[in-house]
Amino acid sequence: MTDLAGLNIKYLPGVGPKRAELLNKELEIFTYLDLLHYYPYKYIDRSKTYKINEIDGSMPYIQLRGKIVSYTTHGEGARRRLTALFSDGSGVIELVWFKGIRYITDRYKPGTEYTLFGKPTLFNGKFNIAHPELDPIDDRIDNTTGLQGYYTTTEKMKNAFLNSKAIQKMVYTLLSGIQNPLPETLPLPIISRMQLMSSTDALRNIHFPVTIGHLRRAEFRLKFEELFYLQLHILRYTRLRNLKLGGFRFDHIGNYFNDFYHQVLPFELTQAQKRVIKEIRADMGSGRQMNRLLQGDVGSGKTLVALMSMLIAVDNGYQACLMAPTEILATQHYEGLKKMVEPLGLRIELLTGSVSKKRRAPILEGLLTGEINLLIGTHALLEDSVNFANLGFVVIDEQHRFGVEQRARLWRKNKIPPHILVMTATPIPRTLAMTVYGDLDVSVIDQLPPGRKPIQTLLQYDNKRAQLYASLRKQLQIGRQAYIVYPLIQESEKSDLKNLEEGYEHIREIFPEYQVCMVHGKMKAAEKETEMQKFVSGEARIMVATTVIEVGVNVPNASVMIIENAERFGLAQLHQLRGRVGRGAEQSYCILMTSYKINQDTRKRLEIMAETNDGFRIAEADMQMRGPGDEGTQQSGIAFNLQIANLAKDAQILQVARDEAGKLLDSDELLERPENQIVRKELNRIFEKQKNWGLIS
Repeated sequence: MTDLAGLNIKYLPGVGPKRAELLNKELEIFTYLDLLHYYPYKYIDRSKTYKINEIDGSMPYIQLRGKIVSYTTHGEGARRRLTALFSDGSGVIELVWFKGIRYITDRYKPGTEYTLFGKPTLFNGKFNIAHPELDPIDDRIDNTTGLQGYYTTTEKMKNAFLNSKAIQKMVYTLLSGIQNPLPETLPLPIISRMQLMSSTDALRNIHFPVTIGHLRRAEFRLKFEELFYLQLHILRYTRLRNLKLGGFRFDHIGNYFNDFYHQVLPFELTQAQKRVIKEIRADMGSGRQMNRLLQGDVGSGKTLVALMSMLIAVDNGYQACLMAPTEILATQHYEGLKKMVEPLGLRIELLTGSVSKKRRAPILEGLLTGEINLLIGTHALLEDSVNFANLGFVVIDEQHRFGVEQRARLWRKNKIPPHILVMTATPIPRTLAMTVYGDLDVSVIDQLPPGRKPIQTLLQYDNKRAQLYASLRKQLQIGRQAYIVYPLIQESEKSDLKNLEEGYEHIREIFPEYQVCMVHGKMKAAEKETEMQKFVSGEARIMVATTVIEVGVNVPNASVMIIENAERFGLAQLHQLRGRVGRGAEQSYCILMTSYKINQDTRKRLEIMAETNDGFRIAEADMQMRGPGDEGTQQSGIAFNLQIANLAKDAQILQVARDEAGKLLDSDELLERPENQIVRKELNRIFEKQKNWGLIS
């Protein structure tokens, strides 16, 4: 039994078609190998067995050995529950079940000895255990350390009695049937050089550790392997792309760039902007397709760098486009860039989903004839009907809102792929950047333009609201504007958060002399745009909003950002929201409002926000505290799931894995040598599901 990837999970003893269907749908476990690679998320030491008379309130979990004395049922219907008395000779404890009552009474018989494991809870002065694990004494999985792995399951699985214990038994059955070592999945020189545990031993010890030391070595082996293949995939993809795809050579700096730089540009570029433009110019003149990530905090001048890069493309006779994630942001880019390029005699157009058919037709025609030099738009740029005469340069703003496949679709607008500049104001920790954007070269604008004052960030509690409003009124009286952000739109029965609509009415009552506008994600595009424009024009002095304003509002006169229930936001999101102010020369403020009753971890997180404006430090702290999670994976466009490695905690392993992957490709770029066939096979197996990360072959 060595080809585990080819064996359907339904054939494993104890599984069958019904359980297999649940494993397929809920956990994407289809084969024996999928099950082996479904790792425990935690381990609990079950090496010690306690007596009932030893139980105290400090014990999170306990293991007992004894017999069920009797069962009693209480209540009717949905309120029905089952209780049992369990004794080990030193005392008696009550067990409670709220569901699966018939299953429990049929399976576990009074008078039979069981090992019990569960969490004791004090209720009415007595300890009880709800939904304990029970195993016949002769039916316990042999695990000499007592370290028991726990597996994530879903509600549907639990309802079908396919819980963590059931998965553990399946894995035990599978491993018991493997007599010979499994084929290695890493090259032997790497295993030797890194002193790695064998694949077979690692898989046995990750599920059933012999010792703590064996568990740690198994974790290291499996984390390294996962990150090695991920980095090998990214590096190979990049090298093959560079090998197969040439790029436009833009080595001419002409009138458009020079006239803009010397006559239109209203201020001196920062040294960071100059450095990045130099890096982009080198890429564009290399004869290879540029794929570069440009990171920089809000207000650092990324868009200006993008425009000057696009002008180089126009100087060389090519068109350029900029794709933004929202109509609001695309429109702002268009209006800002139009003012700067029209003095040069260039034609710039805006294409979004709401552009009418009548207006769209001349735009599509102007793109094909080459009369349009610059196009700004949203996802509408990806439509098949949008074709260019000679697209040479593409800018993608806020890349974390787009997938890798969408970036690739823009390449296909030309036979020779255009140069790609990806921009983000979301600071990305180095480990995440190496993974999400591992196929891109990275530039960073780490300076703000002169004259910008650092935003003052204050953590303030609800009981100081009167002082807060007094300070806000002073800012409004000297002509400034303010944002007030809420996490919710409507009242939620499950939450005591201040909701947006109540907040809107409250602010109107407190500040009757000022117009207040409201923006949230459920509004229609036209309605949202109207409210936004009230704020942009200065007609409305206060905007009450949800995080819809996180990206895409540029009002230099806004100097105050108040974030209600700040504890409900991640640090990266708070930093993005804070970036809506501080865009002018005046001192700006960000107030993080929260209840006084927040835990120590939350207070620490918010204090980091108050201490620094450094987006990269904040992003690193956020990932350390929260892990990549949804913020770090879904929004960043990661096209894969990590089974065991953690980008927040395994930075050193990631770097070593990337170095080893690079060495392997240096010696055998196409993985053609006989000794690397296992690598090629494993690489294709891992990524065959990830079509949008498919290898160029």
